[in-house]
Amino acid sequence: MGDFLRIFIILIIQLLWWTIFFRVLLSWLPMANIRVDPYNPVVQFIYSITDPILEPLQGYFTISMMDFSPLVVLTILGIIQSMLSPR
Repeated sequence: MGDFLRIFIILIIQLLWWTIFFRVLLSWLPMANIRVDPYNPVVQFIYSITDPILEPLQGYFTISMMDFSPLVVLTILGIIQSMLSPR
């Protein structure tokens, strides 16, 4: 049972990691003159998953107009995943 739980948590961490990564990519698209529709269900789903994780950190890790909270969260998720991964 412990292995199943560990693998399940690692899977959730990987899904969160990729969701945050896609959110970062979505934030870069307007700089390439690609319009992102905020009412698109996929975009709304990505934001609904990542907002509760990123918003509390944005006040602490925003410098000027650069928001480093995704980088911080991705690093923390990577550390947790490496601690849970079998050696």
